[in-house]
Amino acid sequence: MSVSTQTKSFPITGMHCASCANIISRKLQKMPGVLSAEVNYGTEKAKLVFDEGKVTVAQMNTEIGKLGYALADTSPHAGHDMSSGVSSDKTVQTQKLQELGKLRRHVQIVLPFIAVSILVMIWEVGAEQLQILPMMPATVAEFLHHLLPIFATYTLFVIGLPFLQGVVRFLKFRVANMDTLVGIGTLVAFSYSFILTAFESSLAPYIVTTHSYYDVTIVVIGFITLGKYLEARSKLKTGEAIEKLLNLQAKSAVVLRDGKQVEIPIEQVVVGDVVIIKPGQKIPTDGEIISGASAIDESMITGESLPVDKKVGDTVIGATINKQGSLQVRTTQVGSATLLAQIITMVENAQGSKAPIEKLADQISAVFVPIVLVFAFVVLAAWLGIGSQFIPFSQALPLGIVSFVGVLVIACPCAMGLATPTAVIVGVGKAAQNGILIKNAESLEKLQAVNFMVLDKTGTITKGLPQVTDILPVGKNSSDEVLRLLASLEQYSEHPLAQAVVERAVTEKIALEKVGAFSAIEGKGLKGTIGNKQYYAGNLKLAADLAVTVDEKVINTLAAQGKTPVIIISEKKVLGYVAIADTIKDDAPATIAQLHKQGIQVALLTGDNKKTAKHIADQVGIDRVIAEVLPGDKAKQVQQLQSEGYKVAMVGDGINDAPALATADVGIAMGTGTDVAIESAGITLLGGQIAKLPKAVKLSRATMQTVKQNLFWAFFYNIVGIPIAAGVLYPSFGILLNPAIAGAAMAFSSVSVVVNALRLKRVKL
Repeated sequence: MSVSTQTKSFPITGMHCASCANIISRKLQKMPGVLSAEVNYGTEKAKLVFDEGKVTVAQMNTEIGKLGYALADTSPHAGHDMSSGVSSDKTVQTQKLQELGKLRRHVQIVLPFIAVSILVMIWEVGAEQLQILPMMPATVAEFLHHLLPIFATYTLFVIGLPFLQGVVRFLKFRVANMDTLVGIGTLVAFSYSFILTAFESSLAPYIVTTHSYYDVTIVVIGFITLGKYLEARSKLKTGEAIEKLLNLQAKSAVVLRDGKQVEIPIEQVVVGDVVIIKPGQKIPTDGEIISGASAIDESMITGESLPVDKKVGDTVIGATINKQGSLQVRTTQVGSATLLAQIITMVENAQGSKAPIEKLADQISAVFVPIVLVFAFVVLAAWLGIGSQFIPFSQALPLGIVSFVGVLVIACPCAMGLATPTAVIVGVGKAAQNGILIKNAESLEKLQAVNFMVLDKTGTITKGLPQVTDILPVGKNSSDEVLRLLASLEQYSEHPLAQAVVERAVTEKIALEKVGAFSAIEGKGLKGTIGNKQYYAGNLKLAADLAVTVDEKVINTLAAQGKTPVIIISEKKVLGYVAIADTIKDDAPATIAQLHKQGIQVALLTGDNKKTAKHIADQVGIDRVIAEVLPGDKAKQVQQLQSEGYKVAMVGDGINDAPALATADVGIAMGTGTDVAIESAGITLLGGQIAKLPKAVKLSRATMQTVKQNLFWAFFYNIVGIPIAAGVLYPSFGILLNPAIAGAAMAFSSVSVVVNALRLKRVKL
C-alpha cells in the first residue's frame, strides 16, 4: 500500500435494505483509487480502503449521492475522541433520531388510513365472497369511493415519496433496491385504480371497474413504513453496548498543577499528569498508582463483580471505580490510546465485520431485486397471455395486477440482509459487557464449532504468579549461594519463573551479581558469566545438551508434586536445584467441567516436564497433556489436533503463544489489565478469567443459532411467499395473496429478525 492509502469507516445515510449495501459497494469499488468497499447494512457503515491521491471522500459522495446515499462526515474530533470517530459522532446519531421522528409522524398519520382500508377490505370480502355480512350501504360506498383515493394519494406521494424516488433512480441509473420494488408495485396499483376511477364509464364494458386497489396502496406503504419505524427503533437498541461503553468515561479529572488540585475536562488531561481520585470516583484514564491503596471495581471493563485490590506500582484502567482509599495516579495513556478506547474500537470493528455465513445472503441479495423485478413482469405477462386463454381478459387483468404487485411487495431482501449483522451486533456487544472481546464475526462463528480447547499452563490454568518452594543445594554449596547464582542470572529474564526467583532473593536480602554475556536458550533455560565462570540455569534438556548428570530422583519427586525444577549448572556439574510452583486458578476445575458439558475436550500445552504437567492436569480434570513442548513447536501440536479432525481453540497469553494462536481455528488471549494483548487473537478475555471460556462458547453458539433461525425464516418466507403471490395456488384452490397482506408480512419479517436478535441480550452467561 502507498503512503496515501487510507482505511476508514463511514456511517452511511439513505440505506433501506440489503440491496442498498450491494449497490453502494459495487458503485464505490468501480471508482479509480478505491481498493475495497465493505458495506454492512446492519451497522449502516462502510469500511473503505482507498488512495487519497486518486479519490476523495467528496468524490465518492458525489457518485453514490446520485443514488440517494451519503457517507457521513467523520473527520477527527478535537481532544480525546474515545472511539474511532464513528459511534461518538453526534451528527450521525442526531440524523438517526430525526429519521426515526419522521417515520413516527408518518406512522401516526397512516395508521387511521390503514384502519379504514382494512375495514373496507373485510366488509367487501365478508359481503361479496363469504356472504356473512350485508352489502355496504350505497351512501357509505359512495363516500369511501371518494375518500380512499384521497388517502391513497397522500400515502403514495407524501409518505411513499422514498419509494417513488427509488423508481426514478431505477429509470435513471438502472439500480434497483427494495424502494424500487415497493414503488413500482404501489404506483401500478394506484395508477390502475386511478384509470378505473377517471374513465369508469368508458372502461365499464371491457373491465370490471367496481374494484380498485387504493386500499392496497395505502396498506402496503403504511405497513412497510410501520415496519421501517419498528426496525429503526429496534436497531438503535442493538448498538446500546457501544453507547454504554462510551458513557463509561469520566467527564473531568482533578490533577495536580503547580502543587494545587485543579479540576479540568478529561480532554485536557495529558500523559504524565498526576490525577487525584477520591473514594467513589471514576478513574479518569489509564495510569499507575504512585500513592495510596484501594479496591477498584473493574466490572464495567472486565465483567468481574469482585473489586480488585491495588497498591503503589499497580496499573489502573480508565472508567473503573475507586471504591475505598484516596489515590494519586500518574497518567500513562489518554484518549484513543486507553484500554476503554481500544475496547470500543475493537467492538465497533467486530460489529461491522461479516461472518462467513453472511456471504451466502450477500450473494443472493446482490441479484435478488433485479430477478424479482423481471419475474414480476413475467407473472403479469403470464396472466394476460396465458390466463386470458382460460378466463375472461376483464378478470385476468386485475388478477395479473394483483399478482404483479404482490410479487414486488413480498419479495423484500431486508430480512435476509438483517439476519446475520443484527445478531452479530448484539452478540459482540453482550460479550464486551461481560469482558469478552471478539475481534471479528468470523471468530464468533468459528468458536461455536470448536470441540477441542488447548490451554497454555502459565497464566491460563495457573495464576501466573509462581513462587520458589524448594532450594536444594548439591555438595558444599549453600542454599543462599544457589539462590544468589540463579537470581543473578534470572534478573535479566522476563519469564514469570525468573521473577519468582528474583523476588525470593530480594525478600531474603541476597545481593545479586553482575552477569556478562547473558543469553536465553529457547525452551531450555539461560546462561551467563559471573566473575570468570560460565553458569547455566534450565531444565533437563539443557542438562542433556551439556552432558551433565542430574539426580533424577530429586527431579521426579519435585515434578510429581507439580513443581517446576530449575537446575543450576557450572563447569559440567550441578550446583543445586530450585523448585518453583504456580498455584492453580480457583475457577479452573469448574471451568473445565463446564467445557466438558459443552462437548469440548481440553488439552494442557506446556513446556514443563510431563510429570509436572500431569499433576496439574489431574487437579483440574484435563483430558490430554502435551508437555515439554518448545514455544516454536506449539503450533505443530495444534496442527496435529486439527489433522485428527478437531476444531481447535488455542488459549494462551497472546504473546508467547502467538504462532499457536494464529494456527488454531480460534485464538483466545488471556488478557490482564492494561497489558491485554487485544490484537494477538480473535478473542480476548479481559482480566484473564478462565471462567469466561464457557461463557464465550455459550454466547457464540446462541448467536449463531439466532443467525441460522433468522436466515431460515428469511429464505423460507421468500421461497413460499413469492410463488403464492404469483398465483400458483389460484388455478387449483382459487387462492391469491392480497398485496396488502404481502406488505404487512414483508414489513414484519424484518422486524421479527431484529427482535429475534435482541433476544440474545437475555441469554444468561
